[in-house]
Amino acid sequence: MSEKFKVALVQTCASGDMQQTLVRAEEMARQAAAEGADLLQFAEFFSCYDIDDEGIHTGPLPEESHPALPLFADLAKELGVWIDLGSITVPAPDGRAYNRQYVIDDQGIVRATYEKIHLFDVNLGDDDRYRESASLAPGERAVVTDTPWGKLGLSICYDVRFPHLYRDLAKAGADFLTVPAAFTHKTGQDHWHVLLRARAIETGCFVLATCQSGRHGKARTYGHSLVIGPWGDILAEGPEDEEAVVIAEIDPAEVAKVRARIPALKHDRPYDKPEPAKADAAE
Repeated sequence: MSEKFKVALVQTCASGDMQQTLVRAEEMARQAAAEGADLLQFAEFFSCYDIDDEGIHTGPLPEESHPALPLFADLAKELGVWIDLGSITVPAPDGRAYNRQYVIDDQGIVRATYEKIHLFDVNLGDDDRYRESASLAPGERAVVTDTPWGKLGLSICYDVRFPHLYRDLAKAGADFLTVPAAFTHKTGQDHWHVLLRARAIETGCFVLATCQSGRHGKARTYGHSLVIGPWGDILAEGPEDEEAVVIAEIDPAEVAKVRARIPALKHDRPYDKPEPAKADAAE
């Protein structure tokens, strides 16, 4: 297992003004590198967070012309850091967009991409509703990629509510799980810490979860970006309504130590599943 390294969660408050948002994101990336970070992670929709009153996302840009990609590829090479871009929206073949995550190495090369699999279609009450599937297309592929410190398993935001995805990532060798997010304030205050700690405990992985913070028009995100150890302990946490660079030192050797204490991944067994419940005929 590799040596210890520093991760920086770059917690921003993205707006619908992409140019302004990217300027601020670059400033904070430079701050993170100056503080010794080796791996930087941004939040979901880090370059532009623009949704309408129905929770529908607007404004995807083609990958080849998206300003965030060359900007942060060049920055990764200049600063000598790896960058998890969180996510941006790029057009999908069906006319919607993919919510796509990018992992860029310290030479400015894209090492992996991942499209968010699970889409946030919910009604939280009080006119607080989201319909991601109206504008976003789901991904179809789970992704694990190599880094100098171990294997990184990729996910985005609402994926965190589907634990089987993370168990599959861990069984594929993931040591660290990414969960860049734009968690709503309402769900965040009740579920954010619990879900992320559970995913760490279940898999024996580190969890890196950068969340947007503050207000974005009518929307409000939760902040509280978290670095969680494989035992489920919180190693670092961001503020609620402010931008911040949250740094933690990570020892990859802790993954093997925790899994040796509770080898739950090895104890998995196949079993006969019960039949799915049938919908009530009256519904």
